[in-house]
Amino acid sequence: MDAAPHTAPLQPRDVRVAAPLDGHGAAEGTPAGRGHGRRAGGGRRGDRPVVGLVRASGVPHRQRRGRRVRRPVRGAAARCRGRRSDETRRGRTGAAAGRRGAGLRGPAAGALAWQLPPTDRLYYPLYAACVELGVPFCTQVGHTGPLRPSETGRPIPYIDQVALDFPELTIVCGHIGYPWTTEMIAVADKHANVFIDTSAYTARRYPPELVEYLRGRGRRKVLFGTNYPMITPSRALEHLADLRLDEETTELFLSGNARRVFRLADRS
Repeated sequence: MDAAPHTAPLQPRDVRVAAPLDGHGAAEGTPAGRGHGRRAGGGRRGDRPVVGLVRASGVPHRQRRGRRVRRPVRGAAARCRGRRSDETRRGRTGAAAGRRGAGLRGPAAGALAWQLPPTDRLYYPLYAACVELGVPFCTQVGHTGPLRPSETGRPIPYIDQVALDFPELTIVCGHIGYPWTTEMIAVADKHANVFIDTSAYTARRYPPELVEYLRGRGRRKVLFGTNYPMITPSRALEHLADLRLDEETTELFLSGNARRVFRLADRS
């Protein structure tokens, strides 16, 4: 989950790499594999650069938030792309302005934190803007860690309904969806543009049904994530070998799916 709102200068803990390019992850992660454990914002794996999506979280004022996304992104333009959370009441205008201003690869919205289900019509201008701009919408599914209701994190009916209303919208569902993992898998199977990311879970804590899905028909539907800084990449991947993924699935999970979903090959 994001840090509590603050107005202090941006700290390293506030910069999160959402989709490192070089074999490592999707939502809220940092470079992993042989280069794991490096600072947020990028690194190297072998001789290839690590490129990521950077998000500034916990910055309440929209202009400050925009600047604090742009600065680290522009400072590491060869490695980073931006992503930032938008407030529902700002709607389409905020999403479009943020995308143009910071080269974003998709807004993030926490239905659990806002206690509004994804089907609330306040979100719909943001969904429409994502479709128009060709960027994914990132959200959270599953139960809440904080003491807030978990109902808004259910994949069915909420993510299912949004995907029906916006079939062209790419939706990346973070935090796996536990304890409704089977629901989340069903929704990902049903909708071509719905994906699951594993942020907030270490590899050995993945639910068995997700591991089975990842090994089989879901190999192109699941993206690696960490939830840095609460879970570091090295910790998230400690037991990756225990999943017994083949080489192709491992590459898709750690890199290929994120590249495709976030269109990271497009460096514009």
